[in-house]
Parts: sequence; C-alpha cells; structure tokens
Amino acid sequence: MPTLIAGPTRIEAAGNKPKIIEEFVGRVNSKMQTLSVARMQSPAGWVEPGQTPEFEEFTVVLKGVLRVTHKSGTLDVSAG
Repeated sequence: MPTLIAGPTRIEAAGNKPKIIEEFVGRVNSKMQTLSVARMQSPAGWVEPGQTPEFEEFTVVLKGVLRVTHKSGTLDVSAG
C-alpha cells in the first residue's frame, strides 16, 4: 500500500557550520533503515567528521562543488 510522506523532517547536522538537512525518506521521517533521501544545503567551507553510514547514501550536487575526502584521496564533484 502506498504511503504519503507529507513533507520532510529537518535534522540537525554535525559539522563546523550550520547545515540544513531535510529528510524525506530515512530513519527519522519514514522509519526506513536502509535508505536515506534528503535535501541538504551546506555553506561554503562546511566540513564534517568522516562517517560510514549503515544505509545507502547518494549525493546529487545541484549547485556549487562538493569536496569528498576519502581513504584514497579527494574528489571534487561539481553541480550536475
């Protein structure tokens, strides 16, 4: 049976500057443990501690550049 998700839930983010996370599907808004669909708005220069989530996470950059630092180096992802 379909479930209507009326709107996102705002989640407080870790990091050095305020960041907006609006979760549509995930642990908080829909109680789904294996997937997260959220809109995030990060200010320039925002960083967070490294993490290895227990769910699938995908990022689409809509504006600006996202720098991803990982075990093998760094990856800059531009909008689009």
